[in-house]
Amino acid sequence: MRQMIQVAILRRRLREGKTYEDFRKAWYHTVGFETANKMLTIINVADPREIIVIGLNEIRDMDQVQKLIALDREERGANPLDDVIEPEIGRTFGLLVADDDFSPAGKLDYKPPMVNGKVTNMEEVSHTLEEGAKILAEWTDMHGKK
Repeated sequence: MRQMIQVAILRRRLREGKTYEDFRKAWYHTVGFETANKMLTIINVADPREIIVIGLNEIRDMDQVQKLIALDREERGANPLDDVIEPEIGRTFGLLVADDDFSPAGKLDYKPPMVNGKVTNMEEVSHTLEEGAKILAEWTDMHGKK
């Protein structure tokens, strides 16, 4: 598998009276992922109690995906968020297939999907999505959707 970027989008809602800083102190990871990782945290303008985290992780193979899941599970077990967020969490996982830049003024020419300037191999993405879906289904069966 060529290196790809796995995307996790998690939506959580703060409990009444809790702040983003309360969430951040409970959520902040104490152990790194050992791979290129970026976490983008968003406060919903329409509902300031909703916190959305978009995680971007470079992955090399499916074993690494399993390790990332295990590491995150350990981190959450050691640093639970239950006192800060409501029980329901929205989760979406996928692969980054394009990082388009539409900032220039004027007409833009079509470009195929690319990440970091490299054309995305959609066949490889399809295969990786299938493998990822299996891992996610196994994880959900073992740990529930919470």
